[in-house]
Amino acid sequence: MVKKVILGLVVVVAALAVFVSFQPSSYRVIRSVTIAGAPADVFTQVNDFHNWNAWSPWAKLDPAVKETHEGPPSGTGAIFRWAGDKKVGEGNMTILESQPASRVRIRLEFIKPFASVADTVFDFAPDGAGTKVTWTMSGESNFLSKAFCLFMGGMDKAIGPDFEKGLAQMKAAAER
Repeated sequence: MVKKVILGLVVVVAALAVFVSFQPSSYRVIRSVTIAGAPADVFTQVNDFHNWNAWSPWAKLDPAVKETHEGPPSGTGAIFRWAGDKKVGEGNMTILESQPASRVRIRLEFIKPFASVADTVFDFAPDGAGTKVTWTMSGESNFLSKAFCLFMGGMDKAIGPDFEKGLAQMKAAAER
């Protein structure tokens, strides 16, 4: 009887592992908002990490988070590092590409709670009298992140609402 239960558990775990392994090996999360203001003005919200506390959806989750800035104050080469509680984890962002009033591309690296790297892009385009900001994050999914996404409903469901909140807060900050 015990052998049958153990065998049954092994079969269930193996089936789950196979199912997880067949999940998509990459992800992409995209959200957009239109902000009243010129692309050059809205661009500064992202291109300078010092401005992120005004709109980042994660900025106020841990009041004791340790933050450091390295490199130039903004644009290509600017680095932002943080270490916080389990809500914000630990990681860093580096601006890899900065095209004024058009695009900011960032390498986002998480160290804790689990290691991962993502490519994050903010695109800015004129939209009537305002600026359409598109926030895109993409990356590769290892076995652990595939399992996480399976139970969380996917990266879009897990991170998309944070992007929406961040863009709404960016809109408020930029339109002040």
